[in-house]
Amino acid sequence: MIRVLIAEDQSMVLGALAALLELEPDIDVVGRARDGREALEQAATLQPHVVLTDIEMPRMTGLELAAELRQRGSTARVVILTTFGRGGYLRRALEAGVTGYLLKDSPSEQLAEAIRRVHAGLRSIDPELAAAAWDDPDPLTDRERQVLRLAAEGHSTARIAAEIHLSEGTVRNYLSEAISKLGAENRVDAARIARQRGWL
Repeated sequence: MIRVLIAEDQSMVLGALAALLELEPDIDVVGRARDGREALEQAATLQPHVVLTDIEMPRMTGLELAAELRQRGSTARVVILTTFGRGGYLRRALEAGVTGYLLKDSPSEQLAEAIRRVHAGLRSIDPELAAAAWDDPDPLTDRERQVLRLAAEGHSTARIAAEIHLSEGTVRNYLSEAISKLGAENRVDAARIARQRGWL
């Protein structure tokens, strides 16, 4: 049996995914999490073979979850299931060690097949999306992305500085660099551009 942990912050979607996968004779849904942090905690005890996760979730995104699982030496393989068909997201997912990337509007039978493929040590990624990922490189550093994401949530420079343990001047420098790289007018515009491209 392939042990699967699902991370999805929308309860109805989470329930539907679990019900769908439990129809498969070789898949056992061993856990359900409503955000990346909860999934990380469950993965440590449940030892899933595959973690199926959304990207945008509270507390910890699916991409952060994938990177943290890899850093902790987890053998679980990660499949992203998302509405975001943008090259920037896929590129970041691959860099985080993700081996499967599916869009939520894909046919349902593709989901079980993708889980089987990644469990067997293969990749399951839309080829057109894969090509787009390398045509549109992400110019932001991890720190610029982190600062820009917090700014997009409406946090002041002082609050961002306190939250990530940097000086206000350093935070302003990161924001300025991000704004410049994206050709944006201000931090709000920079966050909008980055989100559209899948870089945030």
